This record gives sequence, structure tokens and C-alpha cells, in this order.
Amino acid sequence: MAKEPDPIKKVKLRHSGPLTSAELREEIAAKMGGDLNAASKALDAITEVIRENLAEDRKVIIKGLGSFEVRKRQSRMVRNPLTGEKITKSADSVVKMTIAKALKDAAQGD
Repeated sequence: MAKEPDPIKKVKLRHSGPLTSAELREEIAAKMGGDLNAASKALDAITEVIRENLAEDRKVIIKGLGSFEVRKRQSRMVRNPLTGEKITKSADSVVKMTIAKALKDAAQGD
């Protein structure tokens, strides 16, 4: 008699504390049919595509999650909190993420 494949390992989905990358990969694998290697590659690919597009100053929009974009900040005066000394901070770029409404609603329980 042929041995039946093992059912997908049930991942503990609800717990306290932040969701780590390893736990996220396990949850993605569970949703994709249990292939942890494929889930890891998928998550790594998504992260790499977002990073590459932001480096090219392209906005990334993921429906249901949100958007990522690079914002340019002008040089400005800042204060050292330890000494109170005012210094000029040079212009820089920051990544801004805007959360999708559907995700905000899910967090509110709507």
C-alpha cells in the first residue's frame, strides 16, 4: 500500500509579539501548499524587486498592502538632544510606506 503524503504542517498563526521573517515565511508556505523553500524565494524576490525599484526612484504599489516611495528631504536645522547644539543636516532620501485602506480597515476589525 502506497504511503499517503503528509498533510500540510499546521503553522501556529496567532501569537503575541512581532511576526519574524522566519514565521512569515512559514505562514506563506502554509498558504502556498507547504513548500518553505518556494515561500522563502517568493518573499526574497518581492523584497528585492521593491528595493531595486526604489533605488531607481520608482514608486511601488501593492494592492491590499500599500505603496512604497522614496521621498527627498531638504537640508534642515536639527538640534542635538544631548547638547542642544543646532546643526545643519544635509539633504537626504527616506522610504515612505503608505498603508492601503483595506489593511487599515482589517487592523481596525472592520
